Amino acid sequence: MLNALEVVTTVVVGLMVGVEFSVAFVMNRILNALPEDSRQLGHAHGGRMLGTLMPFWYIGSLVLSAVWAVAGRHQDGAGLVVVAAGLLILSVAMSVLLLVPINNRNRTWTPENRPADWKQQLHRWERLHYVRVAVIVAAFTLLVTALA
Repeated sequence: MLNALEVVTTVVVGLMVGVEFSVAFVMNRILNALPEDSRQLGHAHGGRMLGTLMPFWYIGSLVLSAVWAVAGRHQDGAGLVVVAAGLLILSVAMSVLLLVPINNRNRTWTPENRPADWKQQLHRWERLHYVRVAVIVAAFTLLVTALA
C-alpha cells in the first residue's frame, strides 16, 4: 500500500510541476507576445481556469506528501519526504499570500477596467511564479529521490 501511495504522490506532484513549468516557460511567453488587449485577456482567462483547479492540486499534493511522510516514517528517504512536504507547504503559503491576490484581481480585468499598472502586477506575478516553480521542482526532486 505504501508503494502505491509513493507512486501516486510522485505522479500527482510531477504533473503539477509540469503544468506550472509550462505556464512559466511556455504559456506566459506565448501570451506576452500577443497584442496588449489579447495578452491581458489571455492572462485573465488563464487565471480563471487554473485559479479554479490549482488550489485542489496544491493541497492534494501536500496532503499526499504528508500521508507518505507519516506512513513511511521508518523507511529510508523519510527525511526527504518530510522536506518535500515542507516545500509544498511553502508553495501553498506563497500562493495564498503572494500569487492568489494578484491572480484574483487579474481574472476580473478587461481592457476597459484594468488598472494602469496591470503590466507591473503581471510581471510581479510571473517573478513570484518562477520562485514557486523552483520550490515545487525541488519538492518533486526530493520525492523522486526518496523512491530510490
